[in-house]
Amino acid sequence: MFSMKSGGCVYIMTNKRNGTLYIGSTSDIVGRVFEHKTKVYPNCFTAKHNLNKLVYVEWYDSLENMVARERQLKEWNRNWKIRLIVKQNPGWKDLYNDILAEYGFAPF
Repeated sequence: MFSMKSGGCVYIMTNKRNGTLYIGSTSDIVGRVFEHKTKVYPNCFTAKHNLNKLVYVEWYDSLENMVARERQLKEWNRNWKIRLIVKQNPGWKDLYNDILAEYGFAPF
């Protein structure tokens, strides 16, 4: 599921089930989520709202497709975003440790 491809991914961070949502995209999911979790940028939206759980990931071979999908999801209403998360991750599990394991890293 989490094998890295040449492109990147669109992801959703939250602070709790049905909490505040943040949609982003990156070609380095491990590094980017680590930045969110450790609040490397303390004035950014995810740090201010304590969005430290990775609950959704979509992989793309093309950066162009990744960016287009990110823009699309950001325009969706909240209920559509929640349904998308629940379809892939019904328990709202933090997926970061699964990604770390896929890459051979120790859990966070």
